[in-house]
Amino acid sequence: MFKKIAATMAALAMVMGLAACNTVKGVGKDVERAGEGVQNAADKAKR
Repeated sequence: MFKKIAATMAALAMVMGLAACNTVKGVGKDVERAGEGVQNAADKAKR
């Protein structure tokens, strides 16, 4: 019984870990796009 619970918990931890990586990756892309927008605005202000 304990092994089944431990295996289930391990599987849930792996799924949650993969979901977190995907979320962090998405946030990184959003931050990158925001930075590009700021950079573009700064370049336009220089002109």
